[in-house]
Amino acid sequence: MNMDGYLDADQTADLLGIKRRSLYHYVRRLEDFPQPARIGRTLLFKEDEIKAWRAVHPSRQVQARAGVDGPHAPDCPPA
Repeated sequence: MNMDGYLDADQTADLLGIKRRSLYHYVRRLEDFPQPARIGRTLLFKEDEIKAWRAVHPSRQVQARAGVDGPHAPDCPPA
């Protein structure tokens, strides 16, 4: 397998700005999260798929800077 364009779990977590444990949670729980290739116990993620997913799902820090508070739209009051 050509390893160009693939990231291991640590690299992927760093790219997303999350902890590795959160990455494993994303893999198991988020239906639209890119699934890794498995080589033994090693997870390898396609870098372009991870970047595309992040583009659709901005980090909470980016949302906070944009004025989005959690799951609420900027013009909706908190529940």
